Amino acid sequence: MDIKVKAPLTKIDAEKLKAGDSVLLSGIIYTARDAAHKRMVDSLANGEELPIDIVNQVIYYAGPAPAKEGQVIGSCGPTTSGRMDAYAPLLIEKGLTGMIGKGERLDSVVDAMKTYTAVYFGAIGGAGALISKCVKSAEVVAYDDLGTEAIRKLVVEDFPVIVVIDSKGNKIK
Repeated sequence: MDIKVKAPLTKIDAEKLKAGDSVLLSGIIYTARDAAHKRMVDSLANGEELPIDIVNQVIYYAGPAPAKEGQVIGSCGPTTSGRMDAYAPLLIEKGLTGMIGKGERLDSVVDAMKTYTAVYFGAIGGAGALISKCVKSAEVVAYDDLGTEAIRKLVVEDFPVIVVIDSKGNKIK
């Protein structure tokens, strides 16, 4: 049975999720890939503000394809999460509570998830066209110069994900 979860994702809600839970996520999430993550971490290192408030937010590791006529967004399947592993621990420390992607995570990311209460969701690779149907609106909110890797604010409804790693560090079996 699917668990309905609302985003933004509070630490209290993140703590309730367990590895293996099937989730339908609704609300606001953001897309960002490695170029945007590097820029955010560089901004923090320079004492600058982030372009979005990441506290209690979920970042979807995706670079959506351009929307075709009549679509909100193009295909938007998950990117390999390991590409964000160098940046994720700091963003989790700053308040990020959820990440959506595919693939394994480094121990440093899992340790940050356990310390600061965050979860890692998996989305199905190769299902980008189907996933895009869960996106009700999309707008670029930062780093427009990065094209498909710009940060986008998405409003999603019943976006299907699975808890791959929960806030205690338990992994799906």
